[in-house]
Amino acid sequence: MKPTTEQTTLAVLFGNRNFFPSYLLDEARQDVQNLLERLGIRSIMLSNTQTPYGGVQTYQDAKVAAELLKSHRDEIDGIIVVLPNFGDEKAVADSIRLSGLSVPVLIQAEADSLDKMGLETRRDSFCGKISLCNNLRQYGIPFSLTKQHVCQVKGDVFANDVMKFESVCRVVNSIKGCRVGAIGARPASFNTVRYSEKLLERMGVTVETIDLSEILSSVERLKDEDIRISEKLALLKENASTDGIPTEKLVTMAKLFVVISQWITENDIQTTAFQCWTSLQQSLGVNVCSIMSVMSGQLVPSACEVDVMGALSMYALSMASQKPASIADWNNNFGDDGDKCVLFHCGNFATSELIDPFMSTADIIGTTVGCENTCGAINGRMKAGPLSYFRISTDEFTGEVKAYVGEGKFVDDELKTVGCRAVVEVKQLESLLSYICKNGFEHHVAMNHSNCAEALYEACTTYLGVQCYRHS
Repeated sequence: MKPTTEQTTLAVLFGNRNFFPSYLLDEARQDVQNLLERLGIRSIMLSNTQTPYGGVQTYQDAKVAAELLKSHRDEIDGIIVVLPNFGDEKAVADSIRLSGLSVPVLIQAEADSLDKMGLETRRDSFCGKISLCNNLRQYGIPFSLTKQHVCQVKGDVFANDVMKFESVCRVVNSIKGCRVGAIGARPASFNTVRYSEKLLERMGVTVETIDLSEILSSVERLKDEDIRISEKLALLKENASTDGIPTEKLVTMAKLFVVISQWITENDIQTTAFQCWTSLQQSLGVNVCSIMSVMSGQLVPSACEVDVMGALSMYALSMASQKPASIADWNNNFGDDGDKCVLFHCGNFATSELIDPFMSTADIIGTTVGCENTCGAINGRMKAGPLSYFRISTDEFTGEVKAYVGEGKFVDDELKTVGCRAVVEVKQLESLLSYICKNGFEHHVAMNHSNCAEALYEACTTYLGVQCYRHS
């Protein structure tokens, strides 16, 4: 699995058909290269010395293209198919099949111009795209389409398609092979976060577990002079103001951070779900919220209450948007406004998303374990701006992995409360909440400041085999 911020690499295949103008491939190759360079995407494509015009037209061309793809198997995140003319309906499909790659595929077809419909200039890509897609479906190769059936490689429409496709590739390739760390046992009162490890394993996601007692014993054995403690302490202080938090509590949190980070590294974990209460407060006298906040800000998200599916939801959202994701409860109505509600959690949100965040105690948990044992919660209000929300879940009754996704906005309406909170506006919120309840989804949802619902929906439904509801 690639690091989360590594440059995306896309292979580009150019379809060709010899009784259409082949010189159009030269223009398309240069235009695609320019576009991908501008978007910061690395490209891999045939040269005009490997096949005529660097295109794919015959079965022999397909074998050459397949070898190129194979040689870069570990680098390629997705494939873009460009049709400057009609293209050969089988050669591109053969190229992908022979390569053995299983990555997202985007199909683009160049638009004809009404003043260039003669034999020497017409493209017929409009028709060729339909034929190619028919063959891809026959071959069992899933694919994505551009927003418009035909579009110009040099236009804004295709540039937006490529940016969305890059997000799709990140989600698909991150989820396949993802390792989720489940730290501790699910709190007894949270049946809602039950899930099926076997259904996750089927889609390529592994859950690595560790008992909380192993984490706690490692914290106790950690020497005070360990240089890693001061490094983690600095991260906690940079994350949010720690004024008023006792030094000994901060040091305990830093030690816990060291132990968690070491376990994550040793087990190649991409996202975690933590038994955040109440065992931790009773054993160490701190909350893990600030640690989770820092990790989420580093795009290694962490969910509460051992919500493994919540952690996976956060990870997918982070990969799609390349921004920190947080997890929250669908928590409160917002007066009588049916399209607004309050999202809330004790204090785990990524602080880059918050207004004036500071570290405090978790007063709700504090009513049972004492506020002095809950130092480490983040307190802050989500900034106004765009909202994407996402939730993935396993459904053992149907044997499926399912999800819902949508967009809205964080708003700055007045709200006087504590903890990490956000007021959100979602059109037709009542119908979304009805869908969540009737389909047995959990009360947790991943969210952040982005507009990536379309990419998540595409990744789920086309490539990951996840039944996904797109709320709009």
